[in-house]
Amino acid sequence: HRVLAFFPMAGETNYGIVLDAGSSRTTVYVYQWPAEKENNTGVVNQTYRCSVKGSGISSYGNNPQAVPKTFEDCMQRVKEKIPADLHKSTLAHLGATAGMRLLRLQNESAAREVLASIQTYFESQPFDFRGAEIISGQEEGVYGWITANYLMGNFLEKNVWNTRSPPHGGETTGALDLGGASAQISFVPEEEAGHSANSTVQVSLYGYTYTLYTHSFQCYGRDEAEKRFLARLFQNSTHKGKLVNPCYPRDYVTTLTMEHIFGSLCTEELRPASYDPGYKIALEGTGDPTLCREKVYSLFDFQVCHDREDCSFDGVYQPKVKGTFVVRSKPTEDLIHPCSGCMHPENVCVACLCHIFMLCVFFKSIFQLRLVPKFDEVYARSYCFSAHYIYHLLINGYKFTRQTCIAWSLGYMLNLTNMIPAESPLTQLPMKPPVFTGMMVFFAGVALLCLVFLIYLCMVSKP
Repeated sequence: HRVLAFFPMAGETNYGIVLDAGSSRTTVYVYQWPAEKENNTGVVNQTYRCSVKGSGISSYGNNPQAVPKTFEDCMQRVKEKIPADLHKSTLAHLGATAGMRLLRLQNESAAREVLASIQTYFESQPFDFRGAEIISGQEEGVYGWITANYLMGNFLEKNVWNTRSPPHGGETTGALDLGGASAQISFVPEEEAGHSANSTVQVSLYGYTYTLYTHSFQCYGRDEAEKRFLARLFQNSTHKGKLVNPCYPRDYVTTLTMEHIFGSLCTEELRPASYDPGYKIALEGTGDPTLCREKVYSLFDFQVCHDREDCSFDGVYQPKVKGTFVVRSKPTEDLIHPCSGCMHPENVCVACLCHIFMLCVFFKSIFQLRLVPKFDEVYARSYCFSAHYIYHLLINGYKFTRQTCIAWSLGYMLNLTNMIPAESPLTQLPMKPPVFTGMMVFFAGVALLCLVFLIYLCMVSKP
């Protein structure tokens, strides 16, 4: 896959900024790494993270000039975190994901204007901005896989001499990234990819090359999936002005416009002939966990795979999964994580089912829902939908059972450091500098005494 070529920088410590422009929000990450590298890849650490206020940049398609204002608060904090004398040499990059990929397909000129507005803003900043671009679903999956394995120590580990080397065994961890508009799966398969060579990517890190299977499912992010769910409810309803939603809490009532449901590229095929963007649709929740689970299941086409082992859903080729997996899902969905940690795909997570059922039962009423700390209506009303959707995706789609939280941006920065020439290696000492200096003086003295003693022996041995 493609990487950006960055130039070398001066100093013992380098800084980098990555803006993860997702479909629902933008997050700013600050990373630092030493000028030297381990087998041609930087050892990167995240030092700061800031969530940009407002929605994702793809929502500014009709007003692209308003995007830069949302960055101001976070960028001011970033300036304080990075030494002022290193601002000019600090690399910065914005990578937009599925939300902007959809906007580009729907309105390419609007997508270009949004990116141009961001480019103009960062040109006035003190950092070395290398561009705002829309990364592919494949790249997003690869970066998430790199991040997961880096954080789990699968690439490097410290030895007794305080240096880093690849761990024994060479096992890696698979990664699934569930965003707002798309879902990515990435892992190293046991066998070579058969049906789809396009889903195979070679990644070189720390002197090793990994053959990675990765696939991006457009429109299978949580937010877009719920829009498709609501569109199907509309299609199957006899009363188009009022929909019954089994996933919303009982007694919960809200109003959405047709544009909210059908304005997306993901629901374009389900758009009614009488589409009116401003037409208001009332939705009433019934709090029915069983019916909710059945309706959510219908969002996936498992039948087209005909029980083939090398097929996930919707007829997409996928080699047999192996090893452990970690899953990144939206931070706003922390409450609905039915399982935490990492587990082998073959294990059956009974706790997942129990957790989801209890969650949906507890939130059957809007009055109970408002007991949630930091109540956010938009996300809280969809807890039951989110729980069932993630369950079907992981268990029925990928045969996964557990999840944890990661992000693609660290993997992106690690990948970029591949292209930064390393400076003269800094000596890695297995002891503190003062102790090392003392030892050097001691051994130098011993060597000098030995030399004097040898000269003395030569002199006394002469006749």
